[in-house]
Amino acid sequence: MAKKIVQTAGRDALGDFAPDFARYNDDILFGEVWSRNDILSLHDRSLITISALVASGIIDSSLKYHIQTAKANGVTKAEMVEAITQLGFYAGWPKAWGAFRMAKEVYEAK
Repeated sequence: MAKKIVQTAGRDALGDFAPDFARYNDDILFGEVWSRNDILSLHDRSLITISALVASGIIDSSLKYHIQTAKANGVTKAEMVEAITQLGFYAGWPKAWGAFRMAKEVYEAK
């Protein structure tokens, strides 16, 4: 049984300024795509998303959000470290350093 993902970040941040984009983010990306977790687990979707962000050089608050979400979705510290290490070789060493700084902050938070 799929777990329905409810997201409001798009509407919270951009609802008045870019309402269609906010709706696509909240209702389609999260409400439909991420909610297909009976096909691909939230754990795996988190690792894929983090990989795409790091490979694209997106080392900002969106990466931190997805690392926090990955942790909540059961991605262990060991899995995160292994994934980012792998990414270092394929996506770039400096990108991995940036991702490790955020991952360390998330996984060491109490």
